[in-house]
Amino acid sequence: MTETCPHYSDLHLQPIAGQWRTGAAGKSLRVTNPYNDALLLEIPQANRDDLDAAYREAGRVQPHWAALGPAARAAVLHEVVAVFDRRRDEIIDWIIRESGSTRLKAQLEWGAARAIALESASFPARVHGRIVESNVPGKESRVYRSALGVVGVISPWNFPLHLTQRSIAPALALGNAVVVKPASDTPVCGGLLLARIFEEAGLPAGVLSVVVGAGSEIGDAFVEHELPSLITFTGSTPVGRGIGRIASGGEHLKHVALELGGNSPFVVLDDADLEQAVNAAVFGKFLHQGQICMAVNRIIVDNSLYDAFAERFVERVKGLAVGDPNAQDTVIGPVINSRQLQGLQEKIALARHEGAEPLYEGGVDGNLLAPHVYGEVTIDMDLACNEIFGPLVGLIRARDQAHALELANASEFGLSSAVFSANLERAVRFARQVRAGMTHINDIPVNDEANAPFGGEKNSGLGRFNGDWAIDEFTRDHWVSVQHSPRQYPF
Repeated sequence: MTETCPHYSDLHLQPIAGQWRTGAAGKSLRVTNPYNDALLLEIPQANRDDLDAAYREAGRVQPHWAALGPAARAAVLHEVVAVFDRRRDEIIDWIIRESGSTRLKAQLEWGAARAIALESASFPARVHGRIVESNVPGKESRVYRSALGVVGVISPWNFPLHLTQRSIAPALALGNAVVVKPASDTPVCGGLLLARIFEEAGLPAGVLSVVVGAGSEIGDAFVEHELPSLITFTGSTPVGRGIGRIASGGEHLKHVALELGGNSPFVVLDDADLEQAVNAAVFGKFLHQGQICMAVNRIIVDNSLYDAFAERFVERVKGLAVGDPNAQDTVIGPVINSRQLQGLQEKIALARHEGAEPLYEGGVDGNLLAPHVYGEVTIDMDLACNEIFGPLVGLIRARDQAHALELANASEFGLSSAVFSANLERAVRFARQVRAGMTHINDIPVNDEANAPFGGEKNSGLGRFNGDWAIDEFTRDHWVSVQHSPRQYPF
């Protein structure tokens, strides 16, 4: 849709406690384009006082926001969807420039963030309490479901718009106030841009704050603060563990929803459609340069198909266009920053050292890292044990279906997974034995739908996002009993 409104301006300011202003930390964050290192803006960072002001204002205005009722809150979410449509090109442009997303990935992210806003607009009318029977004569037991109060959201840099929206849209729709700490690489898409969108849609001031600050300055305080009842975090497992420890062991206990690291197995059984499996593996691995928690991380192929799969997979990968993410035909854009690039280059060196067979090794240009594919990877190698988060991948031979399942489950992570087979019920039986929060049959592990439960098992996280599961996460049950007739007590 063609834009009909001026672009947002003053995105160097932060919406803190109802006002757009500069942070008070006394230092600025440089936000750059990972493709060409162009300076996008400089943001004066927030400090602990800014964070405290945001939380306290959220606590003050939240009861008023919740009291507006379901229709009013739903109307704001519907208007958010309308703003997404009006500003589609502007939003996509920011995703490309700030996170290094290819145009295709940016379009997919815009659609996902829009979809969760639309789904969330239905949440206010889907919150239900219940009446439960009591064994006490004359007693009525009611269970009310209401907003938690204040929610803190710590969002990542890889899908910053959607993975922030996935928390704030449901939380706001259900009557909560929200404070967001976006990743330092993507403060605009991960918070500031969404705050402008919700403001344009009519969200009252102070209900949503965004604090852009250094983790060393406000990271622990964001979780420790007395006001948030829930902290949602999307990011690495080590950081998630730290957040969980603070939330459960600090002075102010609170709920957590953690979507953490992944190591998605992509399993090709002996009866799989080889062409379809190769096509899916290429897309599921290299979308957004593999910088997705659900991305294909381990390709496990039955021995009978391994050689043919490897040959066709490498042939396809060699043809992927690497370059400017704004170009329509680019498949592989830049990794997010030089630190990420260095870590990936270390993984490449380690793969060679551990004896993985180089099947294709592309070049490096700035933050552009072309695909690297390795064969004869074993389960003890780094490429199989750990999350890659880049355009590298290893192929693993499976002796048979039982071995493939053993390999798929040989990980501390359990976020998403995929299995390919011509026999759908065979695939379902296999899928149900995979220890993961999500398994997709004859499709890629990268799937996220606004009405389906998203989350992981093992060290991939706690809780579920989307749909009815989000309603559970962002609300609380309150048992209220009513004694209609005088109760007789034993003493």
